[in-house]
Amino acid sequence: MYIRVKRFANKDGSVREYLYIVKAVREGGKVRQKVVAYLGRVDELQKEGTVDALLEGLVRYAQEKEVIDTAQDLFCESAKEYGPLLVFRKLWRDLGLEAFLTRYVAERGYEFPVVDAMFAMVVNRLLAPCSKLSVFHWIEEVEEPAFRDLALHHFYRAMDVLYANKERLEEDLFRKNWDLFSQEVDLAFFDTTTVSFQGEGPEGLAEYGYSRARRPDLRQIVVAVVMTKGGFPIAHEIFPGSTSDLRAFPAVIRRVKERFRLGRVIVVSDRGTVSEENLGLLEELGLPYIVGVRMRKAKEVAEEVLSWPGRYQEVAKNLKVKEVHREDKRYIVCLNEEEAERDRKAREETVALLEEKLAREGIKGFVGNKGYRRFLKVREATVEIDEEKLREEARYDGKYVLLTNTELPAAEVALAYKGLWQVEQAFRELKDQLEVEPVYHWTEPRVRAHVAICFLAFLLEVELRKRLEKLGVEASFREVLRDLRRVKAVELRVKERMYRVRTELQGQAYSAFQAAGIAPPKRVVSLPVVATSPLED
Repeated sequence: MYIRVKRFANKDGSVREYLYIVKAVREGGKVRQKVVAYLGRVDELQKEGTVDALLEGLVRYAQEKEVIDTAQDLFCESAKEYGPLLVFRKLWRDLGLEAFLTRYVAERGYEFPVVDAMFAMVVNRLLAPCSKLSVFHWIEEVEEPAFRDLALHHFYRAMDVLYANKERLEEDLFRKNWDLFSQEVDLAFFDTTTVSFQGEGPEGLAEYGYSRARRPDLRQIVVAVVMTKGGFPIAHEIFPGSTSDLRAFPAVIRRVKERFRLGRVIVVSDRGTVSEENLGLLEELGLPYIVGVRMRKAKEVAEEVLSWPGRYQEVAKNLKVKEVHREDKRYIVCLNEEEAERDRKAREETVALLEEKLAREGIKGFVGNKGYRRFLKVREATVEIDEEKLREEARYDGKYVLLTNTELPAAEVALAYKGLWQVEQAFRELKDQLEVEPVYHWTEPRVRAHVAICFLAFLLEVELRKRLEKLGVEASFREVLRDLRRVKAVELRVKERMYRVRTELQGQAYSAFQAAGIAPPKRVVSLPVVATSPLED
C-alpha cells in the first residue's frame, strides 16, 4: 500500500489535491490500483494537523506490531531476588564464615551442602524470616545456584552442625578479626533480651519469666550478647527464661573471660546487672568496670552522692560530669541539661493534671490509682500535692550516676557509658532478627541453633552497616537493603537462547555493592542452553 495524490484544476487556475491510500491488486491478469481509504483534501488536512496525528498513530502502531512480533520469540522464565544474595555472600566470605564452616564440615565428612544450607537460613533471616519449612520454598525465589541442590532435611541437619560448632565458630571469628577488634575490645558491652515460644518449648530452657516483649503468658529464653564498643557482636549465651540479668551477667562474663582470653577489657553495663555480688565477681576476675547505678534504690547515691558539692565539667554536647568519692567507691554524676528541662516540664504537666483532677473529683478520683500517688500526700479523707516529694524528684532531673573502679578520667568514663546506647541500638536490631515471629523449635539443640542463625544474620548486618558508614552513606540500613532487593535476575528465553538480565540499580543499591567490594553484575549474561533428550519410542 502507498499514498496517492489526485489533483484537480479549479476555474481560477488553482489546484486542489486529495489524498488516498491505495494498493495494487491483480484482476484478470492486469495490475490495478484499488482505493483502500480516502483521507481528504491536503490543504484542509494540513490546516487541522490531521496528517501529523495520523502519521504519529501509524508509527506507534508499527512499533507495537514490532514488539508483538518479537514477543512471540521472547519468554520470561523467572524473576528472582538477586542483589542481596551477591552482597551478603561476599560478606559471608570476607568475615571467614564460609571458610570456617567448610573446614568443620570437612572434618566430619558430610556429603550434603551443609554450608550452603546455613547461608540460606542466615540470609533468609535478613530478607524474609520464616520457618525452616518455608525457607525450603523461599530458596526458589532467589538467584543462588548453590541452593538448587538443597532438600528440606538439609536445613535441619545443618542446624545440628551449627549447634555443635557454635562456640568454636565464635572463637575462630574473633581470632580472625582481631585486627578489626583490637581498637575496640578495651570496652566490652553486655545486654540481654527475651525470646518467646509458641507452645511448651524445650523443658528446662523455655520457662516463664520477666518478658521484655510484655508477654508473660508465653514461655521464653533469655539471650545475652557481648559486643565491642563499636557494636560488633563477639559472642552470645542462652539461659532459661526465668534467669534475671543479675544471674546471667556473671555467667556470661566468666565464659567470655575463659573463651577469649582478653587482655585489658573494661566491662560496661547498665543498671539491671549491678549487684554487690556481681561487682565482687568483676573485682575477683581483675576486670575494670563502668556500670550504671539505680539512683533511687541506692541509699548512698540518693542521700549523699547526688547532693555532693562541686561544679560540673562539660565534656560533650548535653553532657556534664562531676566526680564523687565515697570511701573506696568512685562515682561519676552525669547531667544532661536538655533532658533535665524535659523532666521538669513533664513533672509540671503531671502536677497540673493532678490539681485539676483534685478540684473536680476530690479524693474519689484517686482511689485505687497508684500511678497518681507518686506526687500525692494522702491523709485519712484528704489528699494534697506532696511538695516535699516534688523537691526530691527534682534532684534526679537529667541525671544518671555511674560507678567505676577504673582510673580513667571522669570524662572518658561518661563517654564510654554513653557509647552503650549505640550497642543497645545494635541489640534492638538483633532482637528484630530473633523475634520476627516466636520460636517454633521444640528441642534444645534446635533452639540454640536457631538463635545462632539469628546471631550470624546480625553479624552480616552489622558488617554491612559499618562498611556503608565508612563510605559516608547517609541512608539507613533498611533503606539500602530495600533498594538492593529491587535488583532482580530475570531469565529470558529468546527463540532458542537463554539470557539472565539484571534489572536497573535504584537508589542506594550501588552503595551496597561498593561496600561489599564487588561490581554489580552485568546487565545481560548469556546462559548455556540446556539440551533436551529426544523422546524414546
